[in-house]
Amino acid sequence: MMIKYLSNDTVTLRAIEPEDIEMLYTWENDPEIWEISHTLVPYSKYILALYIKNSDKDIYETKQLRLMIDDPYGKTVGAVDLFDFDPYHSRAGIGILIHNREDRSKGYASSALELLITWCFNKLNIHQLYANIESGNKISRSLFEKQGFQLCGTKKEWLMSSSGWKDEVMMQLIKVS
Repeated sequence: MMIKYLSNDTVTLRAIEPEDIEMLYTWENDPEIWEISHTLVPYSKYILALYIKNSDKDIYETKQLRLMIDDPYGKTVGAVDLFDFDPYHSRAGIGILIHNREDRSKGYASSALELLITWCFNKLNIHQLYANIESGNKISRSLFEKQGFQLCGTKKEWLMSSSGWKDEVMMQLIKVS
């Protein structure tokens, strides 16, 4: 039986395509998610086009990877990122976004995260994954907990927001040998 690492009945994870630029431009320049993504300034289409152009580079070279999340009908509903990839210590950070509210709570993020974990552990041979989450983001914390991530620390007053300082938690998942 062939294992399908980047697809299941709920989502497909795929590479970024040039046609994704308008969607990425909208997402990256949405002030509602800037706090979550730690964005301070808008992205230009030029910078995003360069990012897409260079997305063919290997994760070992760039230390990051973005995959688009498509629903079963081919509609792109979000993206999942591997960042801070460290092949020596065999670890990487994960970030995930389901942008439109109407696409949330449909299992897309959970399925995408499950696929990415399997791929990271079985194909990239990563030993551990981690996520940094604003401590009050109960939905994200629950998402990662359901996939086996455990709280490993709290960074006090780590994030400046429009409502003041917020704590950030770090969650990690270590591959069971």
